[in-house]
Amino acid sequence: MPVVSTPSSLRPADSALDNEEALRIRNDFPILQQEVNGRPLVYLDSGATSQNPTCVMEAEQEFYEQRNSAVHRGAHSLAVAATDVFEDARQTVAGFINAGTDELVWTSNATEGINLVAYAFSNASLGRGGEAAERFRLGPADEIVVTEMEHHANLIPWQELAFRTGATLRFIPVDDDGGLRLDEAERIIGPRTRILAFTHASNVLGTINPVDQLTALAHRHGALVLLDACQSVPHMPVDVKALDVDFAVFSGHKMLGPTGIGALYGRRELLNALPPFLTGGSMITTVTMEKAEYLPAPQRFEAGTQRISQAMALATAVNYLRETGMERIHAWEAQLGERLVAGLEQIPGVRVLGPKAGVERIGLAAFDVEGVHSHDVGQFLDDKGIAVRVGHHCAQPLHRRLGLVSTTRASTYLYNTTDDVDAFLEAVAGVRPFFGVSS
Repeated sequence: MPVVSTPSSLRPADSALDNEEALRIRNDFPILQQEVNGRPLVYLDSGATSQNPTCVMEAEQEFYEQRNSAVHRGAHSLAVAATDVFEDARQTVAGFINAGTDELVWTSNATEGINLVAYAFSNASLGRGGEAAERFRLGPADEIVVTEMEHHANLIPWQELAFRTGATLRFIPVDDDGGLRLDEAERIIGPRTRILAFTHASNVLGTINPVDQLTALAHRHGALVLLDACQSVPHMPVDVKALDVDFAVFSGHKMLGPTGIGALYGRRELLNALPPFLTGGSMITTVTMEKAEYLPAPQRFEAGTQRISQAMALATAVNYLRETGMERIHAWEAQLGERLVAGLEQIPGVRVLGPKAGVERIGLAAFDVEGVHSHDVGQFLDDKGIAVRVGHHCAQPLHRRLGLVSTTRASTYLYNTTDDVDAFLEAVAGVRPFFGVSS
């Protein structure tokens, strides 16, 4: 695998990330150097898609210039080189979350990873997989549990699984502030629960959920746990072994990587017992006209031509994050998130969702501006060169529970500064006066 370039002028790994270093890091991201509507771009939408450093873009280009070939299929030199970098990338990304190399399955994104698990459960419920897949089989006596704060990607696949198997889908509700009702979790998760799926960090609320507590509760009843780690793996140290989850998913495009690549982590013994979801070439050992036998994980879930250049680029992104320091990134974003929330709470007519200032959260904040639709807020901010997310953020049930249709969300990353946050807050303070609804 090619040498990965190091972030610009890194300080020692134990020093705190600060504005000065964030500005140097920003130099590694060409897209952040531009102006939007005649103003310097302030990018506060990394919760949806992060930007790419030059080294990530160069890694993907280098693959196509020097190594482009199919993996696991050819004996010629290019095919061997492509296979080597593909599997080296798997080792790098697996190590980033403390998973075994054979415990990481490449997917297009986290959504595909969740669907893979849900459809594998469905196939097991049809009798596929034999005795080894018995623990994945669902029927009318079984329950699937999610939470009321889930992204649609971690809700709809389970709705469909319940429909296909007759199982009951239940959810842990949130309180009026958006916090999980852990007392209700104790009541809902029980002997009939077969799988609990929940988000590590909410993409709307910024809440960091108690993974250890929820996982221990599910395991006490023999249930499996799937963790949506889309908003945690890019922003904080994540050790899937320490968290004791059975499955976890995340997406490359939220962690400095390219689009079209994500990963599913699964315990080795579980992945090898799960019936395949997608089938075809490269995931089999023996095929006759009547049946097929499948490779062990992870190849049993990687049918067809794979995401080779994207995997290589994601590994480069992981090295960039590791070299910067995940603890440092998490601490910096916590400061930015605190600044976001504290500032928004001081603006008349603005309601911030999720934990109040002073309570731990990831570096994002979703909010409602009284009397102004979120799309209008977003357009007002865009006119000032500030990029944010507007809408329901693929979490309609959560918004409905909190009495809202949509919100505006600002989300930070390692390349943001306090100046970015302050420019955003100054702009938000001008929204209601501009639309004539100030009190």
